[in-house]
Amino acid sequence: MDVKEAAQFGRRVALGLMCLVVGAPVFAQYPSSAQNPSSAANPFYGSITVHTVSNEPLKLSLDDAIRRGFENNLGLKEAESGEKLFQGERNIALQQFLPTINLSGGTGVFQHNLAAQGFGPSTLKQFGSVFPGGPPAGLSLITKDDLTQGQLSFKQTLFSGVVIAGWKAAGAAARSAYFAKMTARGEVVQQVATAYLRCIADGSNVDNATALVKADQVQFEHAHAAHEAGTAANLDELRPKVQLQSQQQSLIAVQNTLEKDLILLKREIGVDPGQKIILTDPAPYGDLAEQTPAEVRAVAYKSRQDYQNLQNQIIELRAAHAGYRAQRWPSLSFGGYYGVDKVNGSPSHGVFSAVGTLNVPIFREAGIRGEADLAAAQLAAAKAQFSDLQAKIDQQVRSALLDVDAAKKLVDVARSNVDLATEALSDETDRVNAGVDDTLPLVTAQASLASAQSNYVQSLYRYNLSKLALARAAGVIELQYRVYLGK
Repeated sequence: MDVKEAAQFGRRVALGLMCLVVGAPVFAQYPSSAQNPSSAANPFYGSITVHTVSNEPLKLSLDDAIRRGFENNLGLKEAESGEKLFQGERNIALQQFLPTINLSGGTGVFQHNLAAQGFGPSTLKQFGSVFPGGPPAGLSLITKDDLTQGQLSFKQTLFSGVVIAGWKAAGAAARSAYFAKMTARGEVVQQVATAYLRCIADGSNVDNATALVKADQVQFEHAHAAHEAGTAANLDELRPKVQLQSQQQSLIAVQNTLEKDLILLKREIGVDPGQKIILTDPAPYGDLAEQTPAEVRAVAYKSRQDYQNLQNQIIELRAAHAGYRAQRWPSLSFGGYYGVDKVNGSPSHGVFSAVGTLNVPIFREAGIRGEADLAAAQLAAAKAQFSDLQAKIDQQVRSALLDVDAAKKLVDVARSNVDLATEALSDETDRVNAGVDDTLPLVTAQASLASAQSNYVQSLYRYNLSKLALARAAGVIELQYRVYLGK
């Protein structure tokens, strides 16, 4: 590759990396609320399935689930492939600064037509002084020779502003791809933890619904026995029967929801959807130390990978802009070779070449200015995005802190409601057993307890999600998700 080709390559690297990185998707900071999530719409809902179905249930903790997500999640695999792509481009750009050395050799038999190459009879007549009596009679214009060659060639770019700028752009793009991968790891933690916590909440709903079904079953049996004995009216038997069947419907619904959410969790971490899993961690609960928006924002500016990603994109675009402007600069390269030739068995003889090339662009101003203006516009857009990201981080931090505070208060209220509803149900059960009330107030108390328990489970689930969102907004979710969840 000569200097001109190297310059073209540098421009291609700078522009190509710029377009690829700037056009790369920015991973969402909050989980999707899609009803039926699919890896076709979001690769973080998919994975590479690496294990076949086993008859033994797979016991899975939250840490195990996240570890499997790091190993198998499709979105993270795509981000890792993107990082390797940019590392390869960086190595290609590096080659422009390194010498290119090639060793070649060969031997063969060649036949030449001297007349076709301009050495016909008329040409030979011009060498009359060499052949006073005319050309030898046996002289043939068709010749053959045996040629053996060996050659070592060397080529290196000594200076090229375009190649230097391309190298800087490639380095910034590689770093940007690394931070994109780290952002993807944070996304995996949030997605997998969200799915795991959702399954825990579903399991709690199933347990609550199962317990209420058993209680309703006992109450129905008592009412049925009283009706059979003639001590209770038919209406007193119908009410608990309707309540029992309604609760059985609720149990079927929450069991179905649990199974579907377990399938989603398995899809995110590379477990076959048919594999039975058992979640070993209970719903985590723990209070967070109070933090101010300024404190969390300072951590986010240091830790958020998307923030550092965009910083490196700006560095890359600056290098691309400098690369276009550097097309006005001269470039210098050196090349040559040393070889050995041996013809028709004659003694071998060394041959060599040493050439320094200075390429000075004279005038291509319109194209250079147009490319530089294009790069400057893209750089200005990236700077505007960076300014917006700073405000966006502040917004996300403040919103996450408000959500955590509100969710914590909702958990406290929901827990109190469960205690009150449990006490009310106990009192009403005693009244019914004593014959003071009929079954209608008891059914109402049971419904109130079921609603309070469901609200508590959902409040705790939302509280944990809000803490995960705060950890994500601060950029520390991968390292500190256990701390934020209170594990």
